[in-house]
Amino acid sequence: MQLCVVHQIRHSLKYISHADRKNFLKDLKEVYKASTKELAEGNLLILEEKWGKKYRMVIDSWKRNWDHLSGYFKYPEDIRRIIYTTNAIEGLHRQVRKFTKSKAAFTSETALFKTLYCAIKIVGEKWTQPIHNWAKIISQLHIFFGDRIKTELR
Repeated sequence: MQLCVVHQIRHSLKYISHADRKNFLKDLKEVYKASTKELAEGNLLILEEKWGKKYRMVIDSWKRNWDHLSGYFKYPEDIRRIIYTTNAIEGLHRQVRKFTKSKAAFTSETALFKTLYCAIKIVGEKWTQPIHNWAKIISQLHIFFGDRIKTELR
């Protein structure tokens, strides 16, 4: 089980004053973007020292969920970039909202369906684009998951 880092960040920002968000996010990024779990844990302690008195609830949430949130540190950076968030459906919804948010109303159900169809068709084009460093990533996945990764070498 791995909780989604993106959702944890969003949850945290609900409780950070607008004036502190930029600086807090800069410090928080040192936690979830660290190169190793040990470095991330050290950065989490630094974050707690700096912000713990002001935002105790947020720091406690990170500490309480740390075992699940930090699961992705066992993988190399290229794989981490792919599993950084676990909610692909939310990503699709976000992309579709870009197309529908400018519409105050639709003239009919058919108009709505046509808009959604076009949005998904455009968004779907991105799904066929190759993943950056895929050859390296698939090799790393094979190390971790062995026979679960099926590849054909010719």
